[in-house]
Amino acid sequence: MKDVAALCGVSFQTTSKVLNGKGSVSDATRARILRAAHDLGYVPNRQARSLVMRRTQTVGLLAGDLGDHALTELIIGAEQEARRQGYAVVISSLGRDDTGFGDALPVLLEHRVDGILLAAPLVEDGLAAGQVRRVTVPLVSLHHLPGGGVATVGSDHVLTGYLATAHLLARGRRTIATILGDRGRRVTQSRLRGYRLALEEAGRAIDEALVEEGGWDINRAFAATGRLLDRRPGIDAIFAQNDNMAIGVLSALRARGVAVPAGCAVVGCDDIDIAAHTAPPLSTVRIPFLETGKAAMRTLLKLIETSPDVPPKLLLPVELVERASSVP
Repeated sequence: MKDVAALCGVSFQTTSKVLNGKGSVSDATRARILRAAHDLGYVPNRQARSLVMRRTQTVGLLAGDLGDHALTELIIGAEQEARRQGYAVVISSLGRDDTGFGDALPVLLEHRVDGILLAAPLVEDGLAAGQVRRVTVPLVSLHHLPGGGVATVGSDHVLTGYLATAHLLARGRRTIATILGDRGRRVTQSRLRGYRLALEEAGRAIDEALVEEGGWDINRAFAATGRLLDRRPGIDAIFAQNDNMAIGVLSALRARGVAVPAGCAVVGCDDIDIAAHTAPPLSTVRIPFLETGKAAMRTLLKLIETSPDVPPKLLLPVELVERASSVP
């Protein structure tokens, strides 16, 4: 900063005001200082600034499996919003088996983060939630925390299951099966409730033989589809709780010689990029992952700024996307 001031022929204090976005300086002086800073490759010292502001301008993001498409979109949205507001993001991943939770939180706190965004399904577990509650910095979670008390941002997953099933009913489907994710996950049970609610409203009996678990996995969904068709050969529609599993369903139906959608309609959930390019293109319920990540980060930064108007729970809208897998 002293080099910038010397190059411009102005005081250190004036340079500091301009580069920190504070104070009143003429437009010409400001332009000269900013040009000199650019030419000299000036970069603010975040550590020095944090000592003055008593903040690091850094947030932590505790993530689950980074190979998951939905989580990746959420993280991208969160990081973009943090960067837009002048914050850096430190990411700590638990991996596919959720190990290392006890180490991940301390790592983030050692970086003196100003707040933490929780994007790990493990926080739904009581033991993990207990560890989270001992954290003293502001928290926002993308998953339900037992006992509440932490702001959450997400989507109405009961509605996602309802929209998919109601769509199939409206298309005249009589025997509608569903393939679940992990039964232990809250999102799985919410989407299952939406499926059952739509059937009940249509006066259809709930048949547990039409429910199979696919574990969010293409191969497991392929096998689950086979089990469903063996038990109920008359199935004419399947709602898979995510698009990955829906792709496995399409493959299994093709292997059995069942035409889609004439013989069996298929609806997924999430609207990942490939959904529009499957054969046939996949009907699905779009979840706004990127927007959810941005909204969660905005909520966290408001908490860091001690904003009083942060909602305890924010649900972003979902929508049905009709394609050829359910609409001829």
